Amino acid sequence: MHIRDWPAGERPREKLLARGAGALSDAELLALVLGSGLRGQDAVATARALLGTHGPLRRLVERPPAELATLPGLGPARACKLAAALELGQRVLAADLERGDALKDPPTAGRLFAQRLRTADHEIFAVMFLDTRHRMLAFEEMFHGTLDGAEVHPRDVARRALAHNAAAVLVGHNHPSGNPEPSAADRAVTARLKQALALVDVRLLDHFVVGDGPPVSMAARGWV
Repeated sequence: MHIRDWPAGERPREKLLARGAGALSDAELLALVLGSGLRGQDAVATARALLGTHGPLRRLVERPPAELATLPGLGPARACKLAAALELGQRVLAADLERGDALKDPPTAGRLFAQRLRTADHEIFAVMFLDTRHRMLAFEEMFHGTLDGAEVHPRDVARRALAHNAAAVLVGHNHPSGNPEPSAADRAVTARLKQALALVDVRLLDHFVVGDGPPVSMAARGWV
């Protein structure tokens, strides 16, 4: 059955218009990017096959466009559309912070850390430097590590905070395993960072751990 023969409320396009993009499954969202399916399949069936063989969604969309273009049901044009859609979403998430507005919504900062760090195959520890009004001054990937760890030097973070004349910082790192649960080592480095930054009158506002799903805020856990 072609998608146009489905009940109107079940068609991805009509569902999105009526209920918003959040109401769609991963396969339905991907189907809208594809536009049509492989011979003998509708777009949703092709999207489900792509996710079943090359997914889940995060693993699929993190592939380089040239690699996406080789997958059944995609090809160069659709791979470029998918990469462009992903980049648009990432830029929208970063826009509020990068235009110099004051940070009023901590989860927005967490999403920016996720956008910058989630696709890395090794641990990266990044720092967002803020002024007295909590506007972003800079975002730096300060320490790169291995698959399961990165060595963090609090003194270097404090030095960069002074260089930016920052009043506060947010920090974050990724877990390539996909599990965002903070480890004992994560809690320990957070405590050391808070102590080192306090010596130069810079506040540590939060430490985000990025994995699958929403990033985990250590401040929300009471660990900052």
